[in-house]
Amino acid sequence: MRIDIITVEPDLLRSPFENSMMKRAIDKNLAEVYFHNLREFGFGNYRQIDDYQFGGGAGMVLMIEPIAKCIEKLKADREYDEIIYMTPDAKTLNQATANHLSLKKNIIILTGHYKGVDQRVRDKYITKEISIGDYVLTGGELAAAVLCDAVIRLIPGVLGDETSALTDSFQDNLLSPPVYTRPSEYEGMKVPEVLLSGNFPKIEAWRTEKAYERTEQIRPDLLDD
Repeated sequence: MRIDIITVEPDLLRSPFENSMMKRAIDKNLAEVYFHNLREFGFGNYRQIDDYQFGGGAGMVLMIEPIAKCIEKLKADREYDEIIYMTPDAKTLNQATANHLSLKKNIIILTGHYKGVDQRVRDKYITKEISIGDYVLTGGELAAAVLCDAVIRLIPGVLGDETSALTDSFQDNLLSPPVYTRPSEYEGMKVPEVLLSGNFPKIEAWRTEKAYERTEQIRPDLLDD
């Protein structure tokens, strides 16, 4: 998988991709991630990429021309399965979306900044818009990193145990059940006996029951879905 991220602040993005699972995926050539500084496509000596809103109002808007130049340059070299815009005014990222995107080959992610991008960018280029929650960040860089982490970890070969991702929260519209490790007793708190029994059908039944209980208590809306 190749991911090209268009950004105003590329330095904000580097650390997540130089550590943990995303670094492992890149080192194993399972994923390629490239940052493209939008200012390189800006106007004049100051590399202008934003301007005031038509109609007035507070906040600057990223102009269409620098973004178009960057996207067209990338598209000249390869075909892209998705061009994604990270923005709070979009459908919220969920596990189903991450699963879907993990099957793609080439993706562009455009990160917003200031008051966002000229609407014509969204109309002309964007194939999918994603939010990571009902709140506003300074820019879309951290949101892009979240999306990449959610997607890249699903690529076969990234996780040490590929079945691990299949039991994550939200994979089957349920939250994960409680998990335990050694010691089996700590300050009077014991691990449930069923998990020590070696009876795997009973263990799976217990996990399913607890997953339903936890989901019903914390996220009953998932059961409605």
